[in-house]
Amino acid sequence: MGCVFSLPEDRRDAAERTLTTRETSFIEKMKKTGKNIIVFYGSQTGTAEEFANRLSKDAQRYGMKGMAADPEEYDMGELSRLSEITNSLAIFCMATYGEGDPTDNAQDFYDWLQENDDEDLSGLTYTVFALGNKTYEHYNAMGKYVDKRLEELGAKRIFDLGLGDDDGNLEEDFISWREQFWPAVCEHFGVEASGDESSIRQYELKEHSDINMNKVYTGEIGRLKSFEVQKPPFDSKNPFLAPVTVNRKLNRGGDRHLMHLELDITGSKIRYESGDHVAVFPTNDSALVNKLGQILGVDLDVVISLNNLDEESNKKHPFPCPTTYRTALTHYLDITHPPRTNVLYELAQYATNSKDQENMRKMASSSPEGKALYQSWVLDSCRNILAILEDMPSLRPPIDHLCELLPRLQARYYSIASSSKVHPNSIHICAVVVEYETKTGRINKGVATNWLKNKLVTDNGHKSTVPMYIRKSQFRLPFKATNPVIMIGPGTGIAPFMGFIQERGWLKEQGKEVGETVLYYGCRHKNEDYLYQEELEESEKNGVLTQLNIAFSRDQEHKVYVQHLLKQNKEDIWKLIHTDNAHIYICGDARNMAKDVQTAFHEIAEELGGMTRTQATDYIKKLMTKGRYSQDVWS
Repeated sequence: MGCVFSLPEDRRDAAERTLTTRETSFIEKMKKTGKNIIVFYGSQTGTAEEFANRLSKDAQRYGMKGMAADPEEYDMGELSRLSEITNSLAIFCMATYGEGDPTDNAQDFYDWLQENDDEDLSGLTYTVFALGNKTYEHYNAMGKYVDKRLEELGAKRIFDLGLGDDDGNLEEDFISWREQFWPAVCEHFGVEASGDESSIRQYELKEHSDINMNKVYTGEIGRLKSFEVQKPPFDSKNPFLAPVTVNRKLNRGGDRHLMHLELDITGSKIRYESGDHVAVFPTNDSALVNKLGQILGVDLDVVISLNNLDEESNKKHPFPCPTTYRTALTHYLDITHPPRTNVLYELAQYATNSKDQENMRKMASSSPEGKALYQSWVLDSCRNILAILEDMPSLRPPIDHLCELLPRLQARYYSIASSSKVHPNSIHICAVVVEYETKTGRINKGVATNWLKNKLVTDNGHKSTVPMYIRKSQFRLPFKATNPVIMIGPGTGIAPFMGFIQERGWLKEQGKEVGETVLYYGCRHKNEDYLYQEELEESEKNGVLTQLNIAFSRDQEHKVYVQHLLKQNKEDIWKLIHTDNAHIYICGDARNMAKDVQTAFHEIAEELGGMTRTQATDYIKKLMTKGRYSQDVWS
């Protein structure tokens, strides 16, 4: 299997921001600090924010001054005033999340763009870089919308929309775009690149020798001591520590570890609906952290702060400070994904071997051989920062600079596998442990799934807890219980449907009339990885599940998948959709399964609805628009 590093696309925490009354005017801020370039980011997993920071740093190399900004923190109605600043430019790094939706932090900006038809943005010069993934239906919808909408409102596009594809090589897309973007900016403003390619530090190190340990962060995401004194409401900046009450292996055989966990949310005031996602904040493997400390020859328990050199910045620290290097590398920094090229570029200066230094700089360039080297040596080989240090003995950077450059460790999202009607105080997770061998012979382990796997119900007499919050989704059972539902979820894609089935069962118990409930599930072998077999067979027996269709892909000569079963039952499927107003739900792998299932629906509509391929495609698109075809997929 390849490297698993599609970042589930979080916002940063209150802790890193001073809690003074915040200036919501970015214009005043830019004037006060002499900035002329503002880079807004719509980010769910931190990548767009990272790119925005890189672009605002770039500005300095061209004799300009930039700042990265979270649109959620500012009054975006001020975009029309940007012309008050000479040579001003707004850059938008916009990620798309879910089914073509804006990221959480860009939702208000998106609403503002949609609602204000009479806004005059003729004084605004802008460009957009979009972050998305081609395996999804609505590829880069948010970036494309912002680019088009700003133009409609009179703004002037200074450079073409950049499209980043995380299914290919997002980093390479970004570098190539940026390489052409800056010369266009220089030409537009008539400035010369200063040619300053040196590394620019954003933070300075302060070591605390005699600090009160009560003032030191130990892994909290938001408020200091928020894990000791928990106060609702709980959200991405203030997660709840949920005790693990169940952690069991689901599969009976095979070489994978599939697991079911239950988190107790009693007393938290947290509410959820079937179809929502639970976000958890994992921690890195202590063995990796210790190895990093050893290889860099550092005492990891020194208490430090990294303070922003730009005193006016909203972001005072890259992660909650003061803290120790150990805490930062365990709780706050991503040390397992292959580092992006800017990290290699900035660390190159510390390599004592000139060949190593040259290779690191080459990998960060947009030259074809540089890109190829980065692709093969870093991405295809799945080298994380530790592997790079191990394989480049001449590279021993100062740990504080490394901590400044590494991205933040992100929350991981899982589809909730329970119904709050049946389990109001419990959230169920179904996940597969990620572990694979890389081309260099190392074993790479998924951060969150291995951390969850080791969350024993009681650990040395203590309850194991998981920092979590809920993210609402659009993946919802039909409003009318009489509507039939067709659920398609192979593998761990079964998760939200366990919630749906529990909920339909509960509705039946309440004496409600419930429509047909049809499940298409798939796994490799009936006697190895048939997840929730007892529960599903029980639901079929008591009539909650009206149809249980299972594809055991490897129990016969030729592979059988869910889409094959759909085609086999095409008459029944077509009647449910076309005559009975059924809602269709798909959960699981986006790259192959969701595409193949959609194709199967196209073919059924063609064959039984007497449509052309174009009409069939439009028919399914309409179902999506009406909210009758929903996907909860990942790649």
